[in-house]
Amino acid sequence: MPQPIRTVVTINSTGRQTASFIRVASAVGWRVKAQIRNCEGLVAEELAELPNVELVEGDLTQNKKTLVPFLNELFSGAQVAFINTTHWGDEVAIGKACADAAKKAGIQHYVYSSMPDHSIYNPEWKALPLWSQKFAVENYVRQIGIPSTFLITGIYNNNFTSLPYPLFQMELQDDGSFIWQAPFHPNDPLPWLDAEHDVGPALLQIFKMGAKAWKGQRVILAFERLTPLQVCARFSRGVGRPVRYVHGPIKIEVHIPSGYREHLEILEETLGNQRAPYFGPTYEYPNEARSLWEGHRGIEEYAREVFPLEESANGLTWMDDASNGDAQDDGILDADDVDGSADGTGSGLGRTPIHISGIRTPWAHPEAEASNFFVGSC
Repeated sequence: MPQPIRTVVTINSTGRQTASFIRVASAVGWRVKAQIRNCEGLVAEELAELPNVELVEGDLTQNKKTLVPFLNELFSGAQVAFINTTHWGDEVAIGKACADAAKKAGIQHYVYSSMPDHSIYNPEWKALPLWSQKFAVENYVRQIGIPSTFLITGIYNNNFTSLPYPLFQMELQDDGSFIWQAPFHPNDPLPWLDAEHDVGPALLQIFKMGAKAWKGQRVILAFERLTPLQVCARFSRGVGRPVRYVHGPIKIEVHIPSGYREHLEILEETLGNQRAPYFGPTYEYPNEARSLWEGHRGIEEYAREVFPLEESANGLTWMDDASNGDAQDDGILDADDVDGSADGTGSGLGRTPIHISGIRTPWAHPEAEASNFFVGSC
């Protein structure tokens, strides 16, 4: 018997996670009701051209009196939902409203993109503001009893850019090499994910396996566990240029949204100075991701095949500069040569990416996932 066509609801649908899933869901014939703030922008235009995708315009920051009817209509007739809230507006209130609408509609499997609250593990660790809001929404979803699963995503490969954005700038040097400066200890492993390439296939598999297989579970979606030195080594191999890791404070050289500065300051303290595990001590890098999707794109492949294209889409031309031959020939480490023995100011190699569909500032679009701009799932 042919399987009935599923209808899935998404919100903030132009974000990296959600757009990745919509592309895959559309390709397998699912019907997608995709909420977006408005139809402007390259990603929205792309999604509008996909078969089986209905774009539903609506501002999630509207008052509760109008938001509730909008969400009730959005979830009506759907069987499953993927919800990735953002910090635009009151994220906790929006997250609760989405969960209430899903329960009212009888959603059979509700997947929410969450993040940890480090303060629950250690009184000396502060909660990262943009993550703890997601954790609060996760707890509410659990309380109201929807059949649910929770994604916890690693750092996006796509965060890297040579533009002067905080935390993940790969700063281009005069000799054609790059420097990545960040507060993470060079020997501490971090989780990595190519959000655009790999969220969609993994999430589709979670839905296909069903709510019973993943009921109430947190799924760590990260395909590589690499220290900053190892990341730089693989990026260097990908782009053919040396990249040096500098263990140092986060540089903020551009205007950033309200709340994001505080988030970065606490991230530097908790994950940097105090060296708290990225996901906290309980959920460190299980193997679910690779069991869900074997075709993931690693950071070296990303740096080689995608990063230059994204940089070019942002108007950068370093990849066309033939004068950097010396930099390309010297100092490129093999990833296996980086054993994490550096003391924190040493060198490694690395380089980085941005978004092919157009200028990618993490907060240029109202639905951009700024919290994931420096790490995972938020």
